[in-house]
Amino acid sequence: MLLASVIAYLAISVLIGLYVARNVHNASDYAVAGRHLSLPVVTATVFATWFGSETVLGISSEFVEKGLGGIVSDPFGAALCLILAGLFFAPKLYRLKLLTIGTYYRVRYNKAVEVFCSICIILSYLGWVAAQITALGLIFNILSDGAMSQSTGMIVGALIVLTYTVFGGMISVAYLDAIQMVVIIVGLAFIAWVVGDLAGGVGTVISHANQAGKLNFFPDTASLALWVPFIGAWLTMMLGSIPQQDVFQRITSAKSETVAKQGAVLGGTLYFIIAFIPVFLAYGATLIDPAMFTRLLEEDSQLILPNLVLLHTPVFVQVIFFGALLSAIMSTASATLLAPSISFSENVVKAVFPHIPEKFSLLLMRVCTVIFAICVMFFSLNSELSIFHMVKQAYQITLSAAFVPLAFGLYWSKATTQGAIVSIVVGVTTYFFGGSPWFFGGLDTEIWPTHLVALITGSASIVIFSLLPQWLPHRPLLRDGVVHSN
Repeated sequence: MLLASVIAYLAISVLIGLYVARNVHNASDYAVAGRHLSLPVVTATVFATWFGSETVLGISSEFVEKGLGGIVSDPFGAALCLILAGLFFAPKLYRLKLLTIGTYYRVRYNKAVEVFCSICIILSYLGWVAAQITALGLIFNILSDGAMSQSTGMIVGALIVLTYTVFGGMISVAYLDAIQMVVIIVGLAFIAWVVGDLAGGVGTVISHANQAGKLNFFPDTASLALWVPFIGAWLTMMLGSIPQQDVFQRITSAKSETVAKQGAVLGGTLYFIIAFIPVFLAYGATLIDPAMFTRLLEEDSQLILPNLVLLHTPVFVQVIFFGALLSAIMSTASATLLAPSISFSENVVKAVFPHIPEKFSLLLMRVCTVIFAICVMFFSLNSELSIFHMVKQAYQITLSAAFVPLAFGLYWSKATTQGAIVSIVVGVTTYFFGGSPWFFGGLDTEIWPTHLVALITGSASIVIFSLLPQWLPHRPLLRDGVVHSN
């Protein structure tokens, strides 16, 4: 019954995605849903995109190992990212009417900044999408009782998500997200009620976690060795996720600037609240099945929550849980597969081949989606990182390279192309080579994470080199909040 229900759910999702795909007629429909999405749909797609495998399996497993302090990047940083994006970035970006975040770098600076920042953004998605595909493989392996290997499950899962994403684009993703958000919230709330009852009540679980020191959030001593990595982890997702195509798409898919702003804030707030349900569920295993909890904590803490549900709840509860889990994974997988593919087609391929006819734009986006899916499969099949750390590391490169030119470009009129280029070069160099001995003796990366130092040095560089005499031409197409043609 469980396996049949999951197969039926997947089939229905694909059919809905393909049905909605009938409304895709051009590149704008595919990339930003024709900019017609209402507030409930924008809120749903913001929430569902971010509520993925790392939220259900990754955050929960990280919490049971390290407590609240171990999940500062997600959900704390992740939720703040969406709220900040809504309050400070959505209004300015929505008015520009662009298809991709990469295009912003061209109209504000030049084509070189566009291509380099777009490549960094695209690469950052490898880890995020791979985390979802890895989770799908894990779920199929569990549901088939080992009959389907995890690698085979990853391939099957990728093909399912690719099917409706490649045809429907943002329209299919958005409307499926709305359905999947309801399944996620209702399903997890019901599971929390069941597990809470098994564990002796919500208060009992929280009290046990508090006594075990799991609710300590801030470092307990005033030491740089603890506080600097803590702040670095927080900023990684809080700021590093803002210059992302999936965030930009949801902002610019809204039917108005107000909807874009409110949808991001509401989606982020909802994400923060619901993200703690899997945390509660996983920690409840310490009281319900201590032996299983201890064993999986040593082997693979990501399996604690699904095994708790399989071993201690009736079949209909299992159906609800895995339906909610698959909803979370598929909504994130489809969105994070679509976003970098559109960026690659618009900001890399078209930068190299600028004379591609507009009528081929939609086909190009779909081809890039298939190619990126293949790249993700190779990455996920060969990665040894946990789901949580795949996602966490995904944003370090965008924090180092893309955030500073975006933020300064929007809020500091004196930012120049020269300043942006130097900032990117300094930020990326610091990120990749900051720990090397030849880099000013090498950073102690245990205390000073290279992505945090890259953010600091990149910010200083854009200010200094924008104020110095300009050796590089600066002729932005973005003037007075309006994009001008050449």
